[in-house]
Amino acid sequence: QVQLVESGGGLVQAGGSLRLSCAASGRTFNSYFMGWFRQAPGKEREFVAAISWSGGSTYYADSVKGRFTISSVNTKNTIYLQMNSLKPEDTAVYYCNAGASIPTMTLSAYWGQGTQVTVSS
Repeated sequence: QVQLVESGGGLVQAGGSLRLSCAASGRTFNSYFMGWFRQAPGKEREFVAAISWSGGSTYYADSVKGRFTISSVNTKNTIYLQMNSLKPEDTAVYYCNAGASIPTMTLSAYWGQGTQVTVSS
């Protein structure tokens, strides 16, 4: 059974930092992209960042460029999202995702359960 398990969410003040982790199990994702989406209350789920499992190329939404960094440790089947200079508008449930390509990540069956990030002003 494939599982993506997130951890690391929490409450932080604006300007602070958090690091999210996502551990994958049940299969290998060698040719996949893994990444993060988020969904704020009343809003649609949106792309945050992704990394190619094989080559390490990274992709970011404009809203987080320069503040968030995605990374992976392939031997641990784990990806991370380092979030710095957090803003109240970053408040959302963050979901880990694995997909065959960037455009089709939202169609993937591989999602984590989500972890809440709350940034207070």
